[in-house]
Order: sequence, then structure tokens, then C-alpha cells
Amino acid sequence: MWNKILTITLGLAILTSCGTRKQTAKLPSDTAVNTVNSSDKNADYLINNLDYHSFSGRAKARVELGDENQDVTMHVRIQRNKAIWISVTATFLNVEGVRVLITPDSVKIMNKLQGEYIAKPFNYIHRYTGAGVTFGVLQDLLIANVSSDLLRTDKLTVAQATEDVQIVGVRDDVSFQYSLNNKYRPKVIRLTPVGSSNSLEAYYSSFNDVTGYNFPQNQNIKLNTSNINVTAVLNYNKIDFNQELEMPFTVPAKYKVLD
Repeated sequence: MWNKILTITLGLAILTSCGTRKQTAKLPSDTAVNTVNSSDKNADYLINNLDYHSFSGRAKARVELGDENQDVTMHVRIQRNKAIWISVTATFLNVEGVRVLITPDSVKIMNKLQGEYIAKPFNYIHRYTGAGVTFGVLQDLLIANVSSDLLRTDKLTVAQATEDVQIVGVRDDVSFQYSLNNKYRPKVIRLTPVGSSNSLEAYYSSFNDVTGYNFPQNQNIKLNTSNINVTAVLNYNKIDFNQELEMPFTVPAKYKVLD
């Protein structure tokens, strides 16, 4: 049970993509392809990222874990560049099952159903993502931003058509692909830890203006590893930007600490 809860939570929080080979984009015939040098920052004009201080969202999610299905409610809070807080509640129980706190240095997870707790350095998530996924990259993935950190690489391939832009590159053993819509917001994000068989694709839709922020309220995430397959469809029904946030994370003394 603990492993299933942990995998669901990390699967919802971490976006990586599969393959031992570099991903390449399939381009329409009217697409212009250019290879640009990151030092020139020629790809920056393609990015329409959300500039925010904090994010708070609540989403209903349908999670498929192998042959099992589960409806959950997720609360996601992000204090930019400082912390990511996630709470997962199983709908049929109507009680919080998992609470997660991620900082640039650490990953902490409480299994509240079984009274267990785990604390690891941030590189704990690299077993799913590859070493190139930093805290900044992770928060960008959760908010549907293009990570400028990843774009700072020796070469990028930029392909632009009327209604679509593809950005493909490799940095720090992570191959990445962004597919952008006509407003330069991500509609698909793929990350590939080089040499890994893990896979995950994230699809974003239903972009709506939320107090001036163009945010995708529907997100479809598919994670495949050698041990488990997870699919999650998230539908955000409450979103706030730049509000004061609380990220409670107090571990009761009776909780068992896991290695």
C-alpha cells in the first residue's frame, strides 16, 4: 500500500519521459527548422511562461495504477523557488492519505494512512527523472512552464509552424521536448533521462485566464517505469496565484521513519 501511494504521488509530481534514445519531433510539412545556439538565447522569444510568486490549486484526479483505479483530490501549493507542497486525499475514504514537501534540498513524504514517514535528499527523485531535473525544472513542470534552465544547452532544435512550435534538446543527461500552442504555452512536455527505460508524457488542455494567468486546468499525465504504470487525469477546479500560503508539515512522534 505504501509503495502504491508513494508511486502515485511521485507520478503526479514528476514529469519524465522514456527511452534510451533521444526524442525527436514529428514535424508538419510547412514547418521551418532551425538549430540555435543557447548562448544566443534565440529561443527565449518562444517562451510565454507564467511569472508568479505563489500558486495554489485543487484538482479532482482519476488515477489508474496497473489494473486499479482510484479517484483522489489533490491540493498543490508552490512557493516559487522555495517549496512544493502536495496533499492527496482518496475520495472513497475522504481522508488525507499522503502529504509531500519538496524543497531544493529535500523530499519529505508522510503516509498518513499507515503512520509512516520518509525524508530524502532532493536527488531521491532522480531515480525517476535523471539528474538534470532540478527543483526549478520540477516546479516548471507542475505549473506548465518551459524551463529556461534546460534551454541553456549547447544546441537546441526549434521547429515552428503556424499553430505549433517544437523545442528539442539535451542537457545534463536529460533529453527534453516541448510542444507549444499558438500562444507559446506548453501543450505537451516530454523529458527523457538518457539511458533510462522510464517514460512519462504530460498533455495540457483547457487553458483559461485565471486572474491574468493562462493556466491549463486539464492535465493528463502518463508515467511508465520498469515496475509500475500510472495514468492520472487532473481537472483543476480551484486556482489561485500570488496568495499567502501555508504548507503545514509536522510529523507526529509516533510515525515510523522509513529508510
